[in-house]
Amino acid sequence: MKSETRICFIMVALCFALAFSARLPAQEQTENQEHQREHRRFKLVEIGAFGGPNSYFTSISGRSVNNHGVAAGMADTPAAVNSPFCLIDCFLTHAFIWKEGDITDLGTLPGIGGSFVNDINAKGTVVGMSLNGGTTPIFGGLPLFDAVVWKGDEIIDLGTFGGGLSYAGAINDHDQVVGFALNSTPDSFDLGSSCQNFPMPTQMHAFIWHRGVMRDLGTLGGTDSCALFINQHGQVAGNSFTNSIANPGTGLPTIHPFLWEGDEMKDLGTLGGTLAFANAINNRGQIAGASSLADDMTFHGFLWEKGELDDFGSLGGLTLEAIGLNEAGEVVGKADLPGSLTHHAFLATNGAMTDLGTQDGDPCSDAISINEDNQIVGFSEDCSGIFKHAFLWEDGHMSDLNAFVPVSSNLTLTVATFINDRGEIAAEGVLPSGEQRAVLLIPCNDEESDANGCKGDEDGANTTAKITGASIAPTSASVTQPNLPLKHVGRRSVD
Repeated sequence: MKSETRICFIMVALCFALAFSARLPAQEQTENQEHQREHRRFKLVEIGAFGGPNSYFTSISGRSVNNHGVAAGMADTPAAVNSPFCLIDCFLTHAFIWKEGDITDLGTLPGIGGSFVNDINAKGTVVGMSLNGGTTPIFGGLPLFDAVVWKGDEIIDLGTFGGGLSYAGAINDHDQVVGFALNSTPDSFDLGSSCQNFPMPTQMHAFIWHRGVMRDLGTLGGTDSCALFINQHGQVAGNSFTNSIANPGTGLPTIHPFLWEGDEMKDLGTLGGTLAFANAINNRGQIAGASSLADDMTFHGFLWEKGELDDFGSLGGLTLEAIGLNEAGEVVGKADLPGSLTHHAFLATNGAMTDLGTQDGDPCSDAISINEDNQIVGFSEDCSGIFKHAFLWEDGHMSDLNAFVPVSSNLTLTVATFINDRGEIAAEGVLPSGEQRAVLLIPCNDEESDANGCKGDEDGANTTAKITGASIAPTSASVTQPNLPLKHVGRRSVD
């Protein structure tokens, strides 16, 4: 029988388990740095919808904005979802691409109403999914989808391995796409949220697609696998069952992360337990993730490189989620503090964990993305998954991104999901009506004036008053899923 877990299909709020001794919060190190920090100035771009109420950037695994300033996301149409289950909200969404102020509807597969984005490469090629017209009896008729690639004006259906669904998670600049697809073989187990999926009745296998050919990458010996990340050298990272024997403590077969390169799926192993997950890969071939220890209750973060799985610990609590990874091998995410009642954003550098603290007195925080200049973005929350304040962390200082919202705007920025190497930030904002907006924060140069829409953070002290009472829960619907003892979301590195 398939097991159960909660997962939000687009906005997943997840955790991994870990234990280690904490370093001092990074905010305690800022007293001597604050006077040296230059004030930032950003121009805020609010991206509207296609006649419906909401627009979104992805927060699952891929880039929302590439290093040329081209962004991809999803926006509601006026059409309501013709299903008892709402994938993001209860309107059909269309994938979009945004470039230099213009938004283009990327459309859907012929005759089907909804599409979703996961990643964009340097050339502006976008990958994600489009509804394929099928449904599953799970959850009373959950709509199914095919992995797709949007290249120029063309939408390419990648198909499946004979099953009802496929998923494209990431693309590199050579237009190599990775994900997973279902075949027609019945399956008793499911990788669930470790593969950003919901329960399916047949096996899923990792794939790599290039120039019209989708290749089945197989598994590490079990029934299921998924590929979630790919770097510029074509190295692929993902997760796989290693056998079909349920472990007593988890009710699941053993799950290991893998690296695929060439013709080989390499087992990366664990830190002693039966559960380990890859969460990101960079262009050096380093892979970040988390693994259970021998008790399968305590998890540690790891960085894998050249055959070595290095344990980088935790902040002293039980759970940790490694989310972002840059080219220097620095990892960000969230980790429980001692007692595991609260969690803080962290930065792991050379095996040392740094607590990044929280924003505006909120009890919990999550770091999501890190770029090559060590700028980190994420959000603070109330520890139950309700977003409070989007933040930018740099030079030892965490800034509330609402400081850059013009006074004339009614937006409250609740979560920052991605930052590219140009310092451009993808975020989510909410209006007083509850409608959500995809938002870009674009750094201003010295020549740009306030008249060009640029705003500094000098008056950021007013942000707390601005956002009081504005926190909301994500509008993504929740799905009851196979019961993994932990939930996870991965994010690939910036190219």
